[in-house]
Amino acid sequence: MRAALLYSAAGSLLLSALTAAPATEGRSAAPEAHGTAVAAARAKAAGVRFGPCDDAQDLPGSMRCGTVTVPLDYAQPNGRQIRLAVSRTRATQKDPHNSKHKVRRQGALVYNPGGPGATGLYFPIVGLLPEWKRIAAAYDLIGYAPRGVGRSAPLSCQDPERFFKAPTQAQTHPSAAFKKERIAQAKAYAHGCAERAGGTLRHYHSLNNARDLDVLRAALGETRLTFLGSSYGTYLGALYATLFPAHVRRMVFDSVVDPDPAEIWYRNNLAQSAAFEGRWRDFRRWIARHDGVYGLGRTAREVRSGYERASARLAAEPAGGKVGPGQLQEAFLQAGYYDDQWPLLAHALSAYLKGDPKPLVEQASRYPEAAAEAENTRAVYLAVECNDAPWPTDWRVWDRDNTRLARTAPFETWDNVWTNLPCAYWRGPRQRPLDVGTAPGELPPTLILAAERDAATPYDGALELRRRLAGSVLVTERNAGAHGLAGGPNACVNGHLEAYLLEGRLPGRRTQCAPHAEPEPQSAAPEKPGAERGLR
Repeated sequence: MRAALLYSAAGSLLLSALTAAPATEGRSAAPEAHGTAVAAARAKAAGVRFGPCDDAQDLPGSMRCGTVTVPLDYAQPNGRQIRLAVSRTRATQKDPHNSKHKVRRQGALVYNPGGPGATGLYFPIVGLLPEWKRIAAAYDLIGYAPRGVGRSAPLSCQDPERFFKAPTQAQTHPSAAFKKERIAQAKAYAHGCAERAGGTLRHYHSLNNARDLDVLRAALGETRLTFLGSSYGTYLGALYATLFPAHVRRMVFDSVVDPDPAEIWYRNNLAQSAAFEGRWRDFRRWIARHDGVYGLGRTAREVRSGYERASARLAAEPAGGKVGPGQLQEAFLQAGYYDDQWPLLAHALSAYLKGDPKPLVEQASRYPEAAAEAENTRAVYLAVECNDAPWPTDWRVWDRDNTRLARTAPFETWDNVWTNLPCAYWRGPRQRPLDVGTAPGELPPTLILAAERDAATPYDGALELRRRLAGSVLVTERNAGAHGLAGGPNACVNGHLEAYLLEGRLPGRRTQCAPHAEPEPQSAAPEKPGAERGLR
């Protein structure tokens, strides 16, 4: 979902007015089910030839890379083929607490980071982190770039040099003229996707991503899949569990997309925007509690006023010539995902309002060298979600629903609209979302991780998935909102993750963990920038 996901709660959607491809019946359409079996058998015979990674000189550890071949169209398994990039570190089989003890290898752990559009290729290097060493001892850690992403038959909808325009404006209550401009941009982007990808575009969707996952399982020599999915990766995992329940060994769903077919994806987006407002308030309250450090106000309202002053000032004169209100909003959106970003962002805002723009420029600038990857990420994100489900094709529906929502949740609402609006003008057939679910005994027990105040994937999604997957267990981090819990700062959550992956042991059906500690304030930015964000 956007900046990873798309969520829903408010607004009505008249699905009857939308056109869609025929609904998928049963577990999988017969031609695609046969095509998946054919592709999986081929992949099992071929395996994966792992060798040096292209960028191995820049990576720590012993990660190796290879490819897996999958059909572009599973209804025609002998037709055009595409290659997915795959990475691996082997299980160390070394107990991090006892060097003399050899750990039993349990196979491959495959990871999907979400998006859609994010790459998991660098996941295997998390085995170097203390929080992951026990899991890395027992499992080969497997990352991959899903179809369309990076070197996996990459998609592009726009010249990357035009993608990173800056500075840009942002309006929490946009004018008619601003809306007209953004509608034109959305139409142009949707047209670019259709023109650049042609007839292949229709094959980039979540059901094919789930089929690709089964082919990857077979190529790795795994009879049954052990899988960790974060964010959108939880929806992918839920589809896989529904389509291939007999192929599942263990599954972890970390920060859960609501899989209800009625929510995919338009209404999910509305719920996400509503949830971001609450998390934005959490961040402002944290700043207010540390007014002695930041001087941005003693109440959340005063902090918001400072943010709005900064946005107005940037609209008149962009910081460093490249950070406008749009870049400010993008930077502060990260506060809704990750509370470890709070000190950096609060310091940047405080310094800017006191006359020093440098920290804000460092936090909010777009870097041209990242444009191609960012444009590819957005192209895949839109291709998958626009293809996955019906979307309103009448602008008046979007305008009505989001104008209503922005009255109570202005922070993220319209920015989310502009990200997803190309789906209103998308060319090609749409899927109807699969009705995710398994009956008792059909699927091995699975583990769900969720934070109560997660903005990107609101908590209701975890409750819905637990209801739909018989035998699933939900571990909740109370009164917390970080997005992506696996391997993070909560020892209680990590304990349940390890117990499940290493021993197959689950807690009670609804287990709670106390929240991890809030970040400590800091009066200045660190001298060196932190590492690029990935899985903790």
